[in-house]
Amino acid sequence: MVSLVTLLCYTLPVLLLFFFQFCRSFKKPSLPPGPRGLPIIGNLHQLNKSDLYLQLWQLSKKYGPIFSLQLGLRPAIVVSSPKLAQELWKDHDHVVSDRPKLVGQQKLSYNGLEMIFAPYGEFWREIRKICVTHVLSPSRVSGFSSIRQFEVKQMIKKISGHVSSSKPTNLNEVLMCLSSTIICRIAYGRSYEDEGTERSRFHGLLNECQAMWGTFFFSDYIPFSGWIDKLRGLHTRLERTFKEFDKFFQEVIDEHVDPNRNTPENEDIIDVLLQLKKQRSFCVDLTNDHIKAVLMDMLVAGTDATAATLVGAMTALLQNPRVMKRVQEEIRTLGGKREFLNEDEVAKFPYLRAVIKETLRLHLPAPLLVQRETNEACMIGGYEIPAKTIVYVNAWAIHRDPEAWKDPHEFIPERFLDSSIDSGGQDFELIPFGAGRRICPGRPTAIASLDLIIANLLNSFDWELPFGMDKEDIDTEVLPGLAQHKKNHLYVLAKFPI
Repeated sequence: MVSLVTLLCYTLPVLLLFFFQFCRSFKKPSLPPGPRGLPIIGNLHQLNKSDLYLQLWQLSKKYGPIFSLQLGLRPAIVVSSPKLAQELWKDHDHVVSDRPKLVGQQKLSYNGLEMIFAPYGEFWREIRKICVTHVLSPSRVSGFSSIRQFEVKQMIKKISGHVSSSKPTNLNEVLMCLSSTIICRIAYGRSYEDEGTERSRFHGLLNECQAMWGTFFFSDYIPFSGWIDKLRGLHTRLERTFKEFDKFFQEVIDEHVDPNRNTPENEDIIDVLLQLKKQRSFCVDLTNDHIKAVLMDMLVAGTDATAATLVGAMTALLQNPRVMKRVQEEIRTLGGKREFLNEDEVAKFPYLRAVIKETLRLHLPAPLLVQRETNEACMIGGYEIPAKTIVYVNAWAIHRDPEAWKDPHEFIPERFLDSSIDSGGQDFELIPFGAGRRICPGRPTAIASLDLIIANLLNSFDWELPFGMDKEDIDTEVLPGLAQHKKNHLYVLAKFPI
């Protein structure tokens, strides 16, 4: 009797779902075409998270620039062309500005108490206004220029040591350390790069958070399958990661509220947020959890995306010596052969800016933009899209659309020299930071860092591949995750220019 009841408990939900899916099929809206799936799991068995953007690009070739998927019990659409991206954000931005609630993302964002994963609504508008006005404003970005410039100088010294000892430079490691140091000093007022076990702890947390943000949980798509995630140990791993991060953030906050703390020369982001918390002048009463959630956004998005893009830029330049030579000539000529170029100076290099744009086109930080979700039914591309549909925008495919770009797979910065196309969200063929209401507000900070770092890397050194390695030997495999990190690190030889 007990075994029969147990069997019914497991099979009844499945039978009911088959029945409801059967009933829904008679009144299904006019969804875009897409690959056939299986009952219950839909297309989940056909998708691989490690190169999902490539799989979706291949599917778009078969089914068109908008197609549908069934992710377990959740419908989804994929947009893969600039024209449809424009329709999505120009005509329906208010409808597609919500986020699907996914286990890993919600847990590590303190249930959406920040900008990236918060549901669309009054709270999101308020927290975004706080961050854009007080954390990511142009004046704040400019005010942190001294930190960026100091840390880039330290990186140049480190690489100079490699040159003197004829030692190869691991650009992945160097640029990740630089990006995390800049973000940590801006956000927390300190660097963790020279602090032994603290450095190891910090980078371990950063890597684990990136992994958990991109981890597939069955329960996100099939609600009654959470037991599978538990068997895989995912909930235990997620809870451990969250607790370690929460402890880390609380320690940093405690340091800032310590009455015996030495007054810093420049206030950091935690100082700013703690002041806003005291003022209580917003519709949202800021708590420590809000502050931690915002810090999580800055840490993971700011560090990972910047480092991955920098490595992508150097990879592209090594694979294209003609471009490398031209941009170095511009920098060294217009820069007046200075040892170090500041942010005002690098802003005057048009070909460098073109290189940055072309890097963001082909080596964009996130090939798939963070998923959105419709909050009501709408028409996109002539198809009826129901409410609660997950929306993927495949920026990787859009940046390679042959109707928008000539020779779309080639690294040709010249295409931007006489073009007004920019990455600010108004030109839908170039959307590395997204577009619409939920465009990444960290774009000005990211651009300032990219310009400064690449200009000084190219000004201070000539670059070669290690002996016996040709440009064709540089692999382009990437690790799974929100950002495109190279699977195999990029080792290069830096030399002082003659």
